Amino acid sequence: MLAWLFPGQGSQQVGMGRALCEASPAARQVFERADAALGYELSKLCFEGPESELVLTKHAQPAIVATSMAMLAAMREALPDLPRPAFGAGHSLGEYSALVAADCLSLEDAVKLVHLRGKAMQEAVPPGQGAMAAIVGADAESVDKLCRDAAESEVVTAANFNAPGQIVIAGHAAAVERAGRLAAERKFRAIPLKVSAPFHSPLMAPAAAVLDRALAEVRIDKPSFPVVSNVEAQPNSNAERVRELLVRQVDAPVRWEQSIRFMAEAGVVRALEIGPGTVLAGLVKRIDKRIAVQSLDGPGAIATLRQALG
Repeated sequence: MLAWLFPGQGSQQVGMGRALCEASPAARQVFERADAALGYELSKLCFEGPESELVLTKHAQPAIVATSMAMLAAMREALPDLPRPAFGAGHSLGEYSALVAADCLSLEDAVKLVHLRGKAMQEAVPPGQGAMAAIVGADAESVDKLCRDAAESEVVTAANFNAPGQIVIAGHAAAVERAGRLAAERKFRAIPLKVSAPFHSPLMAPAAAVLDRALAEVRIDKPSFPVVSNVEAQPNSNAERVRELLVRQVDAPVRWEQSIRFMAEAGVVRALEIGPGTVLAGLVKRIDKRIAVQSLDGPGAIATLRQALG
């Protein structure tokens, strides 16, 4: 059983998608459509940078969706009989890529939504007032207690359940710093993350409201394969639930570990990571070694995939 996985923010890098577009007319068309939808040259930002602009949340999010969809378009162009997956899933904003791949959202709507999502998430909390940190070596129960003990009437909570022993927390900067000190006392490791806002925490509620209004204007079709949502770590094939799940995703934790465990138990033994980077392959290996992941982020990967498909 096969799954398609799509990366989230942090996977962006200058130059992504360039070789793909030189090799594939279908990939080039994806970037042309994304540029037209956004009204600026997202493709140039992906191909040439500067990195200081590409890493901005409002640019990084549509850039990763466009690059992931360009990779998928090139795969479908080269392999017309490419089998559909049993499930799709994406890490945080990668869920939008999964929904485009499942013919649920149009590419144009998706890049405009995540551009808006990125701006709204950035603006929800004033600069310097929010933070995130990875807690290494702790289980979910320990992280929950850590956050409760560090809160002191502020917000700090689990934001990403990425893999066993790797849980990201988010909230008010002072509370995240307190949690980091407590983590060290409890023999865990806290690694501050270079992010601009406390994503996937209750402080993102204003951004969720912005996205809710935008999604009300967007056409959503029934997914052609189930997409495992970040919020519930369960598959959804109901078009009417997509809006709710995407809105909730903004200020709720990303349950990536639980999502991968669900797919493994459902019988998934193979997955394709479609888009820039290899972050998801690394996480899946730590979660459940029964799932073999092939990362696909350039034209050379298509030849490898063709061999794997026989």
